[in-house]
Amino acid sequence: MRIGLIGTGRIGSFHAAALARHPDAGSLLLADADPERAVRLADRLGATAAPSVEQVFTWGVDAVVVACSTDGHAELVVRAVRGGLPVFCEKPVAVDLARTLAVLREVEAARGVLQLGFMRRFDPGCRTARELVRSGALGRLHTVRTMTADPMPPPAAYLAASGGLYRDCLVHDFDMVRWVTGREVTEVYATGSDAGPVRFRELGDVDTAAALLTLDDSTLVTCTGTRCNGAGYDVRMEFAGELDQISSGLDDRTPIASTEPHGPPPAGKPWTGFLERFGPAYEAELAAFVRLVRGEGPNPCDGREALAALRIAEACELSRRERRRVVMEELPDL
Repeated sequence: MRIGLIGTGRIGSFHAAALARHPDAGSLLLADADPERAVRLADRLGATAAPSVEQVFTWGVDAVVVACSTDGHAELVVRAVRGGLPVFCEKPVAVDLARTLAVLREVEAARGVLQLGFMRRFDPGCRTARELVRSGALGRLHTVRTMTADPMPPPAAYLAASGGLYRDCLVHDFDMVRWVTGREVTEVYATGSDAGPVRFRELGDVDTAAALLTLDDSTLVTCTGTRCNGAGYDVRMEFAGELDQISSGLDDRTPIASTEPHGPPPAGKPWTGFLERFGPAYEAELAAFVRLVRGEGPNPCDGREALAALRIAEACELSRRERRRVVMEELPDL
């Protein structure tokens, strides 16, 4: 198997290294808008560097991994599926809903294979939460709480193309809510604050946000997120039912301290970022993609699954902007 990987920045380099270690991934063809960056990574991994992205499609590959900047995702996904190539794409397919819908229609028309990069589906704690919730071990679920907190804001250039806090960051939480509970969101109410670094106000974005979601079985969900959590990287979920309550993401590296006299001690080495926290999950999702390409496993997160999470993010952004409750039927769908 020969896999073409497009984008050799931070996440692309991580994916390339994971694929280079995978016994069934075969050879790698790397491409980047900066050809020299692709060459340096290829030399380090024993892969082949292409002079440009074009060669990924003309030199012959069996599958494509899209890990470039967000503005290039849509075009590359469409090109891959039109060429009959299975494609793994880092989220999002596109920043806006209209373009995402257009791309997914192309994928379905071509009967293409598209796997989206929602790595938390492969995190052991998240998977255990799903098993317990769906088994009924908690009884009737009445409350869900999620939190994603970055230790520091990303660069302004990244923020400008990110689509905002709901689409770029909390979309993972929205995917987890659906994936763990097996329920759909019916309505949202969201708000946000831009009281932090001035770059957020300049971009019309928020550095901290909160959303209240209602599920189709009346379960209430609160999702909070921030770009300014100086204590460290913190991703947690709590699921409360009539019989029991569980938490994922709570361990000896969770960057939170208890004020109780007999509470757990502060984390000695808090998580510093998403690649450190979810490194094994990223590797597992690419292993799933290799199995998918080889015809040995199902698609763990197809375009429709990713679209569902993006529609919730879009609804939250609309709610924040217009300061009102938004019903999911207001958002277009496939």
